[in-house]
Amino acid sequence: DTAGTGVASMLAAAKAGADAVDAASDAMSGTTSQPSLGAIVASTQGTALDTGLSLKSVQALNEYWEECRGIYAPFESGQKTGSADVYHHEMPGGQYTNLLFQSTQLGLTGQWSKVKEAYATANHVLGDIIKVTPSSKVTGDLAQFIVANKLTEAEIIEKAESLSFPKSVVEYFQGLLGIPPFGFPEPLRSRVL
Repeated sequence: DTAGTGVASMLAAAKAGADAVDAASDAMSGTTSQPSLGAIVASTQGTALDTGLSLKSVQALNEYWEECRGIYAPFESGQKTGSADVYHHEMPGGQYTNLLFQSTQLGLTGQWSKVKEAYATANHVLGDIIKVTPSSKVTGDLAQFIVANKLTEAEIIEKAESLSFPKSVVEYFQGLLGIPPFGFPEPLRSRVL
């Protein structure tokens, strides 16, 4: 639910005939998790899409998870809200929270907006690859590399032969993750290798 559109998406899926949709207890929902179960239950009550779940029961379960979440708060990524910029940078939800944490550990605190923009750049220079683990990690590693080294898209390509790219990026261009559906982008691949 990174963009905050999850409840609407689940309702649209149900309206289109889906037998089941994915949701999370309200206290655990939103941002890069699933959309709010409570919102889905409440918004469908008394309609043809009524879930049959009791909102009161859902809320009782939610109260438990609210308490638990407080205990684990020190381990959270720091992300407080959703963000529609996911439609620009196309970062998968799990990668979003991981990269936010990793960026802080790499000394890029306060540069999250630059890392997200660099993720879009990295995705473009890598050939707009399908992002699943581990390809999303390659894109994230390159994004952090771009920000840490203050590189532009043109500089990545122009200076590729002299840059010390992250290992995951080199392995991607070596084909260790497979071959992307549209092939490797040239001349970047040749220059990296």
